[in-house]
Amino acid sequence: MDDKRPVICVLPLADTDRESWWMLPGYMELIREAGGLPLMPALGSSAEEIAQLADMCDGFLFTGGHDVDPALYGEENRACAALSHERDELEAALLPLALAADKPVLGICRGLQFINAFLGGALWQDLPTEYDSPIVHRMQKPYHRDAHTVTFLPDTPFVPLFGAGEQGVNSLHHQAIRTLAPALRPAAIAPDGLIEAAWMPEKRFVLAVQWHPEFRSANAGSRALAAAFVEACHD
Repeated sequence: MDDKRPVICVLPLADTDRESWWMLPGYMELIREAGGLPLMPALGSSAEEIAQLADMCDGFLFTGGHDVDPALYGEENRACAALSHERDELEAALLPLALAADKPVLGICRGLQFINAFLGGALWQDLPTEYDSPIVHRMQKPYHRDAHTVTFLPDTPFVPLFGAGEQGVNSLHHQAIRTLAPALRPAAIAPDGLIEAAWMPEKRFVLAVQWHPEFRSANAGSRALAAAFVEACHD
């Protein structure tokens, strides 16, 4: 194995009120502790810059954050909170380049939602008003705790990482997959039927989760997921 750390593009968070780009340390530490070298690009990058970014990076982490613009899946905005068009534009330009090059992609929270919407799926825009469930999907701090369980489906790449059957996860979202994109397959289901993890069988490594492993660095599943992602980026 090459001793050089693979370069992982960590998609930036955005603060529209402060006109700033930023990052939660947990995302960076998740990658660093797994042996990767995290890099955060700028929003508003040109097509040439994005192409260079896609070429130079070994893997791509699509992070949480703003709601995905419903226009991406052909709907009007009914219940979304703040949107970031700069994020949507960067990720919509970068994801197809990563997929075309068959480079590893990991999605977290919004990352799962964006990948699903970009590939032809649709989202619940606001779970509390659109989806009847006894489960609280938007927990309060501290975020390293279990909020609810998910059941990992057999014969998916997640079982070797998290184990089979029911496992606890944290939860911090108000949107979720309503219709799964044709290219994706479900990998974990919440007790209320929501898809909490998905993967793309036709690609070498495209995995995404609805929960937040960056807040659960002590969790064995979180570490195993990050390690598998970074290991795939070595190839």
